[in-house]
Amino acid sequence: MAPNQSIIPREGFVLDAVINFLKKYALNPKYTLPIFLFMRYTRKGQDLAGEHYKLFKILRKFVLWGLLYKINDYLNWGVRNNWVVDNSWVWSNEVALVTGGSGGIGGLVVKGLAQRGVKVVVLDVIDPTYDLAKNVYFYKCDITSTAKIAEVADEIRTSVGNPTIIVNNAGVARGNTILDATEKDIRFTFDVNVLAHFWILKEFLPHIVKNNHGHIVTVASVAGYQTAPQMVDYAATKAAAISFHEGLTLELKHRYNAKKVRTTLVTQGLTRTPLFTGFGNDSPFMFPQQHPESVADGIVDQILSCESEHLIFPKSYHILTGNRGRPAWFRAYIENGTKHLMSNWTGRQVIDPNATSPASDAGEDPAEDVSKSGVLV
Repeated sequence: MAPNQSIIPREGFVLDAVINFLKKYALNPKYTLPIFLFMRYTRKGQDLAGEHYKLFKILRKFVLWGLLYKINDYLNWGVRNNWVVDNSWVWSNEVALVTGGSGGIGGLVVKGLAQRGVKVVVLDVIDPTYDLAKNVYFYKCDITSTAKIAEVADEIRTSVGNPTIIVNNAGVARGNTILDATEKDIRFTFDVNVLAHFWILKEFLPHIVKNNHGHIVTVASVAGYQTAPQMVDYAATKAAAISFHEGLTLELKHRYNAKKVRTTLVTQGLTRTPLFTGFGNDSPFMFPQQHPESVADGIVDQILSCESEHLIFPKSYHILTGNRGRPAWFRAYIENGTKHLMSNWTGRQVIDPNATSPASDAGEDPAEDVSKSGVLV
């Protein structure tokens, strides 16, 4: 698992801080088990246990829960990584490709990987909003066009090398109801948020499979587990991205026998990026707005760990992952709480699909006014 840098996250004292403390200390047998053994098997400890029997019972429960948590964590690691450890990673030899990497979360991921010596390729429709390091290569590319992806892919393989790390990060949201959304709105959202994942992997996955070495990161969203009014198309694409990740993981294992190839799913909630401007949040303690640095650091750390994972930001959103299996009355309580989330949404767009066809090969610049654009997230 990616290392946890701090008990208190960037977002401050929120529910994640409590979860981090419980995981690091209260549910960690490294700390609780020695205390329990002392109180159970030494004379002085037994005297303390007798004087504070209720606390001793609580400690005993934490030891049991902690052991079960560690066993569960180990089993999850084994299944996600096919019980195989891959020590063949040499960061100076790796090539990472990040879609939507000109700024925002994608840009921070690019910087983080580049700092570790990884060669990084950025695919985006707008120019980078930061200075490129010498090991970062930018290609302006409309990822909704298979022809443009194929053209750029040949350049990347020739000039930089075959990518071994792919971060499918680019995404858009239009913020319309089903009836208000135009056909272009809906098709554009699916083109960027889902179909581009397929087109990118069709170009670069064969090399990864052949060498049984690589890491595919799919940036989805908690919206893939729970939608809201005015984001039905967006949520549908993120649900599809989750299925894409799950299916890719199964095919790598059962069809291509590429059991060392890592896959990571990212489902983040409300994040401080232009895409989420005006998005509502009635529970800032339980579901705090994430700093893009928090999400990007989690992605970079996970890649550097050389292990597969499901990253959820904030951790409290674990509650949504199994919501579809809960009773209807409970689901309704959660679902009805989303009715105002998009009421004041004014998220900035990268390009307007109604003005420029996203899959057009005519050569127009899809982002003529970058100052009015939010990077793809």
